[in-house]
Amino acid sequence: MKLTKIAAAGVASALALTALAACGGSDGDEAEGGSDTVTLWLAGKEDTPKKVEDWLVKEFAAQHEGKSLKVQHIEWGELIPRLNTALQSDKTPDVVEVGNTQAATFTSVGAFTDLTDKLDELGDTIGPKSFVEAGTYDGKVSAVPYYWGSRYIFYSKKAFKDAGLEVPTTLADFNQAATQLKAEGDAKFSGFWLPGQDWRNGISWIFANGGDIATQEDGKWVATLSSPESVKGLTELQGLYEKATTAPKDGKDAEPWTAFNNGEAAMFMAPSWARWSVDEKRAADLGGFALPGVDGGAAPVFAGGSNLGISAKSKNQDLSFDLLKLIYSDEFQQQLAQNGLGPANDSFTNLMGDDEFAKAAVAAASNSKLTPASPEWAAVESASIMEEFFGKIASGEDVASAAKATDDKLNAALNK
Repeated sequence: MKLTKIAAAGVASALALTALAACGGSDGDEAEGGSDTVTLWLAGKEDTPKKVEDWLVKEFAAQHEGKSLKVQHIEWGELIPRLNTALQSDKTPDVVEVGNTQAATFTSVGAFTDLTDKLDELGDTIGPKSFVEAGTYDGKVSAVPYYWGSRYIFYSKKAFKDAGLEVPTTLADFNQAATQLKAEGDAKFSGFWLPGQDWRNGISWIFANGGDIATQEDGKWVATLSSPESVKGLTELQGLYEKATTAPKDGKDAEPWTAFNNGEAAMFMAPSWARWSVDEKRAADLGGFALPGVDGGAAPVFAGGSNLGISAKSKNQDLSFDLLKLIYSDEFQQQLAQNGLGPANDSFTNLMGDDEFAKAAVAAASNSKLTPASPEWAAVESASIMEEFFGKIASGEDVASAAKATDDKLNAALNK
């Protein structure tokens, strides 16, 4: 899943979600399959490259005479509400892709088949670890990693050269470089393209300074945006909003490369696959590096990507697991890596390349983090609590006060 499209939309009530594990029957226009057809829902139009998908369909048919694989593409914004209906229907898709932040919404209610005792059949290496954790609930793994793509910095080599800048090695150096690049451009130019509501990038400053969104204490989620560490990171971020970017204060993280393509930004932050969205005319000027941490190395960043689950109501349990095994095969994992998507089998990470972009992706992934693994996190995203909060920080509101107020909202939302 493209990280810019992770946000859930139209999340059902807790009662409806619980029904996923218990209810049956639906008249909805959902996935249709049969004993001879396995249906796979992939998120996004072509987040999984078409040639990789075509290989999967062809190979599945070749390995299962008389059987076929049907792939349906579901837009990210439609995924959660359609799954809420489809997973409790007799016309359920057999295997589905969900965003890593969405997985707990379904694993927590038993919507996916428990795969814990079958993980060894998928191979020796299943990762990243944080994605396995995202697909685990109450000690049971029912959503396994599909692919990952951690965020890193894309930058204009020319802009850095003209400003006499080297690639920054600490977060303070990065903040200073972004501010300098903005100051040396025209009124519309951004040293670092950073929309006000882009919390998926913004939380990196919280993580880098030792803060977090929320932690679990005695089985309860406790929001920590107002901790001293989080406030320190948010204060640094507010400085970037004020001095380093011209992005809209109410802007989100959609297509951050657009400003770069238009010559209106020296840097932007996005998952590794964003490289292919940069205009070919700008390719020679494009560089990449992992966002540096406070004391050097790679800063913790939000890990984007997807998990896969088998619908608990699927009538094709064995064939569905065969599909997972095919996805975890060396051939498929190699194709993911060769197309710039972080493979679940890290034995093939080297196939992503050895240039600066591959190195940045791997470095960023090595220290990545996820949102709180609460079944209620999808509801937090649906309510745009984080967008609203970061928009307030970007608009100059008092950081500590805004953080405390948002902690109260998160505490209520995460502990329903």
